[in-house]
Amino acid sequence: MQETGFLGTAAPRAADITLLLEMGMGAGLLAGAVLARAGRIRIHAACQSAVVLFNLALIVLTMFPAFHRQVLPKLPDRIGKPYYALAATHAARYKFWMRRLLLVWWIVLFLGMATYARWYVTLR
Repeated sequence: MQETGFLGTAAPRAADITLLLEMGMGAGLLAGAVLARAGRIRIHAACQSAVVLFNLALIVLTMFPAFHRQVLPKLPDRIGKPYYALAATHAARYKFWMRRLLLVWWIVLFLGMATYARWYVTLR
């Protein structure tokens, strides 16, 4: 049986911890944006990269298993119930935005590689 959470809800402890960590990562992303605006690009990159990797770990270790255990088996029959609709919408929109973010990230990466090549690669 799962341990009861500590935030005063019916959530298990893992969900409470995940929620607080996600909120902390949100603050970390804002801090990374401030670092970028201040010109501290290397620290910004390290901050944002750490948040992305940590978030990926949380998704794989906590969110994905919970969704597959608690929500997916009940779909599509219970999609009209808020419990399932909200979780399914969150998962669907998350996938939508993450795919677009990945595309933008790769575009920026290729532009960076092109800049590097144009500035630093000499043809002989």
